[in-house]
Amino acid sequence: MANRGRTDGVEIQGSTLSYMKEKRGTLGRLAGYLLHYKGLLALALFMTVASNSLALVGPLLSGYAVDAIEPGKGQVDFARVFYYAGWMVVFYVISALMSYGLTVLMVTVSRKVIRKMREDVFNRLLSLPVGYFDRHQTGDVLSRITYDIDVVNESLSSDLIQMLTTVITVSGALAMMVVISPYLVLVFCFTVPLSAAITRFITGKTRPLYRARSASLGRLNGFVEEKVSGQRTIKAYCGEEMAIEGFAKKDREAVEAYYKAEYYGSTVGPMVNFINNLSLSLISVFGAFLYLAGRMRVGQISSFVLYSRKFSGPINELANIVSDLQSAVAAAERVFALLDELPERDEGKAEHPGNQREIQGKVELSHVSFGYEPGKTILEDFSLEVSPGETIAIAGPTGAGKTTFINLLMRFYDPWSGAILVDGRDVREISRTRLREAYAMVLQDTWLFTGTIYENLAYGREGVGREEVIAAAKAARIHTFITQLPDGYDTVLKEDGTNISKGQKQLLTIARAMLKDCRMVILDEATSNVDTRTEVQIQQAMGRLMEGKTCFIIAHRLSTIRNADRILVVDQGRVAEQGSHQELMEKKGIYYQMYEAQRA
Repeated sequence: MANRGRTDGVEIQGSTLSYMKEKRGTLGRLAGYLLHYKGLLALALFMTVASNSLALVGPLLSGYAVDAIEPGKGQVDFARVFYYAGWMVVFYVISALMSYGLTVLMVTVSRKVIRKMREDVFNRLLSLPVGYFDRHQTGDVLSRITYDIDVVNESLSSDLIQMLTTVITVSGALAMMVVISPYLVLVFCFTVPLSAAITRFITGKTRPLYRARSASLGRLNGFVEEKVSGQRTIKAYCGEEMAIEGFAKKDREAVEAYYKAEYYGSTVGPMVNFINNLSLSLISVFGAFLYLAGRMRVGQISSFVLYSRKFSGPINELANIVSDLQSAVAAAERVFALLDELPERDEGKAEHPGNQREIQGKVELSHVSFGYEPGKTILEDFSLEVSPGETIAIAGPTGAGKTTFINLLMRFYDPWSGAILVDGRDVREISRTRLREAYAMVLQDTWLFTGTIYENLAYGREGVGREEVIAAAKAARIHTFITQLPDGYDTVLKEDGTNISKGQKQLLTIARAMLKDCRMVILDEATSNVDTRTEVQIQQAMGRLMEGKTCFIIAHRLSTIRNADRILVVDQGRVAEQGSHQELMEKKGIYYQMYEAQRA
């Protein structure tokens, strides 16, 4: 949040209210979060009214003290002066203490609101379909849950207090000025509309600049996340200079967007401050005329001037927070845009196939067509029937649709046309959660989280015993490695398992899939990161542990799928060939050419 310099003067509420009206949807949703804590807000409102009401008494008492001086005689009633001054001190001290308490209270409310908002965003992220993350950079998503929510937090904890203070102080000061001299109040009939016009014009220009600023920072975060995660590749290809140039470009765009938003936003304060000083000058001149005409006392003029400062000061501060408010609204729009993303629909019933004992493992794809973008079909009229316990291997050139086939099995996406059935039942009638529980899956891109090896292995199965974890690790040929670590199964892995090798990470994910003990298994290049000797051991272990289960194996290394019951060769989204290894070799078609090319 940019630092705001305090300036004296008047700024019109109308422009800010107009802005708030335009953004009532976003601000209304923020208010919805605040209303979860109605009791604290009611207390905050009481403290705001009390604190500012006590502060408003000060100028009136000051005028009484000034009137204790008798013009022309040089006599001062010090008893009256000290009496009113003493009460001023009491009121200001109590007001200051309540103001401090109000600040602490609003920080507490803001903390609770932001915590709830972050939880909602994170929960929504977990409920979004895989396609959302395919379309958005990880860094941009992280920027919304960190930077954008922090911007909203700062606005709620500081700007909201100032807005409440402005409403009460301005209303009270205006009422007191009308009581003291309705004639002098007419000065504001000229200066307030002028401030309104200037503020409305500038805020209209700066609004899109704050949106652009948030978007540019999201793109910068996405670029940084991408380059940090690819450090090894960047260094291997000596791409540091290119990365530096790319960052400089993104950084320059972000800085320029930030500068434009802050520069034009900061012009409101100085321009309105000039008008505020102009109104003070006019009050002084017309006040002097009213004094000479006997319409006002010196003490009343003094009180009116102080109330005019009370009137203009908070509203001028509101002018200064307009830029911050716009920044917060732009950030909130990005947060709510994520919250408005439609989650995965889980309309199916939950009872089957979640019960593993009832699953037979029969899978059927009937005339399935699908693509990630309209007009770009990946799988076209794809049909396949897999019997329970059958091992199906999917081979084919890059981009043929092998991984897309797996995405459809797991219902990461739904087909455009056709149907996918498990045990004769359309998967769209089955809960996504229950369907995915029926599969154990090992991906080419391994994923491990910060935690112990035991926690990572037991991730997919709640309440699993240590003996079962060890048995799965032995079957995956990773137990010996684990026991050689200083803390064994209690060894803490760093983020994404960066303190172990690629092959060891793959073995751990295979052990995790084995531990889940599902009736259907998906292996997407599951042995791609292990050496040939280890691969043979894993194949033997997988052969024992996958008996009686329906298995889908994607492999570029065709030697690993020779023993599959059936091999599907996918080319341009269709099944080009299928059969056993021997049958396909005898056909001397696409599979034969691929296999011979790898042997060469």
